[in-house]
Amino acid sequence: MAGVPLALIGSVAAHWIAGLPLSIASMMGFVTLAGISTRNGILKISRYINLALHEGETFGPALIIRGSLERLTPVLLTALSAGLALMPLLVGASEAGREILHPVAVTIFGGLLTSTALDAVLTPTLFLTFGRKPLERLTAAHAGALKPAEVY
Repeated sequence: MAGVPLALIGSVAAHWIAGLPLSIASMMGFVTLAGISTRNGILKISRYINLALHEGETFGPALIIRGSLERLTPVLLTALSAGLALMPLLVGASEAGREILHPVAVTIFGGLLTSTALDAVLTPTLFLTFGRKPLERLTAAHAGALKPAEVY
């Protein structure tokens, strides 16, 4: 969820640069963007956990760097493909039929830029700072030392 404010920063900046007001359409774009940025963070953390549980990596910077690099390509490709798909809606905003879709495209595109760039630093840093104890509990539960109810 830490990626959502990062995405909103880019969306607000994109709206300001484009001179667009806040509208219902742009709010729908914020919701979509929150889902995309949250999914990217979840996939990255899931990779860290899988590296520790199934591939024997120990908690530390090496795990974070490996997991981040392995998830970098899918995240960048998702952002790139979404950005390219939004290009027709970003240009020609005054054309008929684009008055609703243009603010959505500006919201998502601006948020994708900042979310993708800043999440590459924020999620690994947060996991390195706060992830040791939860990962140790999951590792112990996976090894059978704890019952599933004791993990949480």
